[in-house]
Amino acid sequence: MNQIDPELTADPGISSPCKDASSECLQNQEVQNPSSKGVLEHDDYDLVILGSGSAAFAAAIRATENGYKALIVEEGLVGGTCVNRGCIPSKALIHAAEYIWSASHSPLRGVETGKIKFSYSDIVSDKDELVRSMRSQKYVDLAAKYGFVVAKGHGRFTSKNTVSIDGLEITSKYFLIATGATPAEIDVDGFKEIGYLTSEDILNLTHVPKTLAVIGTGSIGLELGQLFMHLGSKVTFLETESRILPSSEPEVSKSLTTVLEQQGAEIFTSASLNRACFVDAKKSVRFKDVKGVDVEISVDEVLVATGRNPNTKELNLAAAGVKTTAAGAIVVDDYLRTTNPRILAAGDVVGGPQYVYVAGYEGTLAAENALLGANRRLDFSGLPSVIFTSPQIASVGLSEKQAIEEGLDVIVSVLPLELVPRARVNGNTSGFIKVVVQRNSSRVLGASIVSDVASEIIQSIVLAIKFEIKAQDLLDVFFPYLTMVEGIKLALQGLEKDVNMLSCCAL
Repeated sequence: MNQIDPELTADPGISSPCKDASSECLQNQEVQNPSSKGVLEHDDYDLVILGSGSAAFAAAIRATENGYKALIVEEGLVGGTCVNRGCIPSKALIHAAEYIWSASHSPLRGVETGKIKFSYSDIVSDKDELVRSMRSQKYVDLAAKYGFVVAKGHGRFTSKNTVSIDGLEITSKYFLIATGATPAEIDVDGFKEIGYLTSEDILNLTHVPKTLAVIGTGSIGLELGQLFMHLGSKVTFLETESRILPSSEPEVSKSLTTVLEQQGAEIFTSASLNRACFVDAKKSVRFKDVKGVDVEISVDEVLVATGRNPNTKELNLAAAGVKTTAAGAIVVDDYLRTTNPRILAAGDVVGGPQYVYVAGYEGTLAAENALLGANRRLDFSGLPSVIFTSPQIASVGLSEKQAIEEGLDVIVSVLPLELVPRARVNGNTSGFIKVVVQRNSSRVLGASIVSDVASEIIQSIVLAIKFEIKAQDLLDVFFPYLTMVEGIKLALQGLEKDVNMLSCCAL
């Protein structure tokens, strides 16, 4: 029996001579396959999962490891957002663009740099090959190795304990909804007519637009906007709030704004969009700026990055007795149970933190709660957030404002990167490390970092928050000299001392 529907690994319109769904064949070919009816053996499953991303696979793996029968239902490409049209392709392009930018913008005297040649179509081709490889290794092959079924088709509920897969009725002891989210649309006059790009569309461009407008300055808009800046696009950012990254610490917004403007970006905050239209074959975006003045910009492409909406509209959740929020997210309790006790939900579809590592965690937790009676509650303590701009942005725990709003007495240290020896040696001192600590207990409450490798540095604070390591205890740990992570020690020292008055490695 074919355990995996090979069509789920195929890019649309590509066929192959593979005659089975063996992982060896799927590693080298992309195929099209019969309907899910030819894949399924039975309908007495323990866990039927709608969606095939990180949450889905984590749940299926945990179920199968414990001897339960799991079925994944997927109507598109296996692997969900992260591997196909999110984390993997975007970071591959960002990394390539950073190489191109750094090769022509050295921060060091005596290092000659200049404009370099590159083939963006080749970069995109390599990105596509990486996606195919990761999809095979981390999803398709794993399903074959664990032995659970991945069936092609659209799954929708027909009752509280039945799912229809393109007309084939399937029953199960439990169900998991892990259908993810898709880019939010923009409801402003003219935008649909000009044909704007979503965060998924723009990853498949094979050319670099000369000019680009980015609507929205959250993590996705900033990452992708700066990506094309590094490739040579003239980029204009539009944000309706008073600053970019409005949910981050104010220091984060200020620091990255400075960097982006130094790199050539134009940024409009408190921008009120009016309409979009074509003007002389260009895409024109009209808005009022912070002073209420009418502004019009003409660009080659428009990227709309204003968030992502849960994929729940086509699931017929009413038939299953599953409630959603006004935004379409599935309502779950602290155990990821929906309003139907036999149905759980995990990942982006529940409207929580939209990170792939959260989806994987939730998928595992949901499977354990449903099948093993684990009764585990969601726990997001020590959950880090990373934005892969250059410099990177990483945060964890409470911001200074959040801690004060919770009534906590805090002390705060903000360490400019120019006081971190490694940053000085690298010639790149844009950014800072901010730590928030409870005054009396010395408990580390949170941190925000703008720096190269901030995504790596933040893990020290993640562990401190998760395991309640006090600031003084962290200071007793050895931090190797001439590393960026030493900045954590220096920032903590800054709670009580003037770091300018310390010699290297002084305690």
